[in-house]
Amino acid sequence: MAYSILIVDDEALTLRTIGRALDSEGFEVFLASNGEEALKTMTTEQPDLALLDVVLPGIDGIEVLRQVKKISPATIVVMMSAYHLVDRAVEAMKLGAYDYLIKPFHISDMVSTIRRATEMLAFRVRVHDTVESAKGRYDFGRVVTESPAMREILEMARRAAESDHTTILIQGESGTGKEVLAKAIHYNSPRAQAPLISLNCAALPDTLLESELFGYEPGAFTDARRRKEGLIEKASGGTLFLDEIGNTSFSLQAKLLRVLEEGNFLRLGGTKPIQVDVRIITATNRVLKEAVTKGDFREDLYYRLNVLPLFIPPLRERQEDILPLALDIMQHFNKELKKNFTGFTPAAAELLQKYPWPGNIRELRNVLERGILLAEGAVITGRHLQFQQSFPAVPMADRQLSGTLCEMESSYISFVLGRENGSVLRTAQRLGIGRSSLYAKMKRHNIPVGTGRGAI
Repeated sequence: MAYSILIVDDEALTLRTIGRALDSEGFEVFLASNGEEALKTMTTEQPDLALLDVVLPGIDGIEVLRQVKKISPATIVVMMSAYHLVDRAVEAMKLGAYDYLIKPFHISDMVSTIRRATEMLAFRVRVHDTVESAKGRYDFGRVVTESPAMREILEMARRAAESDHTTILIQGESGTGKEVLAKAIHYNSPRAQAPLISLNCAALPDTLLESELFGYEPGAFTDARRRKEGLIEKASGGTLFLDEIGNTSFSLQAKLLRVLEEGNFLRLGGTKPIQVDVRIITATNRVLKEAVTKGDFREDLYYRLNVLPLFIPPLRERQEDILPLALDIMQHFNKELKKNFTGFTPAAAELLQKYPWPGNIRELRNVLERGILLAEGAVITGRHLQFQQSFPAVPMADRQLSGTLCEMESSYISFVLGRENGSVLRTAQRLGIGRSSLYAKMKRHNIPVGTGRGAI
């Protein structure tokens, strides 16, 4: 990739020499001999980099740097100064310059410095691509649900994302997708370009959890040989997601309360408060209100965390989501495992609907991944589904259906027909049966043949 660079120096020979050197290195070069020209070029071209002398006629280099940061914040600036003006270069660094060169310098040293700056640009591109990818992956519109309760939760989460300081408490059983919802909120918020730091509070002992969150100063404890930034500090400007918040001690809860109320904290062994701007999203599979009543959780922290409560219902309470989620997960594993499954037999669909899913969506993924690995052909049958706990299930037989199972088969056929835009051919393929068999089932269940563009 060819980067552009603006070189600003009032010495004509220096300007031409540097310009030729960087041009030969493949850069698109712009030249300016004073601050006014530099700012004009910056406004029109917004180059990737700038090599800027501290001493310039008219507007000096420091003021040009200040203006550059307003006009084109993404431009990386390297300053040039004589040895006796090093203090000015240091001042420039505080204003956001990437580095500085002391005149006179070797061209090779200058090129090396500029090359290092381009690595920073490349890193920014990678981070931007990663964030944009995450935004697509965690877009609220991509959440698969037919449940009115879940749609209401998603709408609340979407509105919460727009307010980048509101504290959110996500509650729900394990495996319901609490972390996915937290990520969707972050990547659809004004903080999307900043870090999202996640920590499972149940995964660490309390003393280690405290040092991970708040960091420590040298000598804070036996093995603390040097300063360490905590996760709260690293998340500043972004979002901190604390899963299983109900598993924290009263001591840790008091420190989290200070972060929420005062926007600062102390590292372990520290005496100077550290200011942070961080949004905190928490999650738990416990009913925190009950924990407060039992004295297991601080009431004041509970109310600070519970500004916007979001409760994700378990999968067994939103049966209308099971088959859409199963088909979506199947498509995911088709790509990941290089398979070509098209759907489930009615018997398999019945089993998916009847199973209580104690592990929720996480368990559904595990069952389907195992089934896709074991199955051959294009459809998953009932014998390919291995559940973690036994449950009463009646095998489906086409000619001996109970009323409830008959309704189940009718519902599933109608659902797949809808997904396939009314195409009987594609629906039969997804169900793993012949087209004539599907027509017979549709006639038995009084399901009309679709009139959509794909209805054949």
